[in-house]
Amino acid sequence: MSPILVCLWILAAACAGTWVLSLMTREYSWTDRIWSLVPLAYVWVFAAASGFEARLVLMAVLVSLWGARLTFNFARKGGYAPGGEDYRWSILRQRLKPWQFAVFNLLFISVYQNLIIFGMTLPALTVYQNPGPLNPADWILAVLFLAALAGETTADQQQWDFHRWKASERAAGRTPQPGFLQSGLFRFSRHPNFFCEQAQWWIFYGFAVAATGAWLHWTILGALALTLLFAGSTLFTESISRSRYPDYVQYQRRTSPIIPLPPRGRPRPAPAG
Repeated sequence: MSPILVCLWILAAACAGTWVLSLMTREYSWTDRIWSLVPLAYVWVFAAASGFEARLVLMAVLVSLWGARLTFNFARKGGYAPGGEDYRWSILRQRLKPWQFAVFNLLFISVYQNLIIFGMTLPALTVYQNPGPLNPADWILAVLFLAALAGETTADQQQWDFHRWKASERAAGRTPQPGFLQSGLFRFSRHPNFFCEQAQWWIFYGFAVAATGAWLHWTILGALALTLLFAGSTLFTESISRSRYPDYVQYQRRTSPIIPLPPRGRPRPAPAG
């Protein structure tokens, strides 16, 4: 069986499984729960089908590191535990009629998001179809991928520490101020973790360029779809933040939305401890 056919069967199982589980449990984060796992299967399928050709093995190892980090971060936030649903889905359910959310759950959460997961790994198909030895561009891409991985790890750790501080403030009967993270990497970007996540998959596409010497392949569509997904997710997340924190608008005015840039004003001081 060809590797692309194997991956399509995995994709079909992922779409059907996440949808059925959402109906059975009435939780809608099942695609989130496999987001860091299924890409590993896709890329390693291509690596194995190639006879573990060096470039595909390098790509698979990098994706495995990405998946391990994301799985750890998602697990420590309780994402795999019962009730670990993304808070945004409950808010969206309140804004939509039941039948509208049912359609959204099937077509967007279970089907479209899984298609994006599949699509962002498809540069492995281009590499599989164009075998060849590693070259200096591959190692440059690997270093860039690891740098973006380190950036996302740092941003997620800063976010984790901040939310633990907020929880300790509430436990002590105090109102956390500020209510949202504005220091560290978040001083330069409102969503540095989003930036690094997208950067990793654009860099992943770079391996298709390294394998062929051509800049444009149809497998770029996966990275493009992921960027569009994050654009929509960012708008939704920030609409929630503005409704919760009146001073979030000021933060938006002085801080770059995604790409880290120098702030346009003075941030609030970071919380002590």
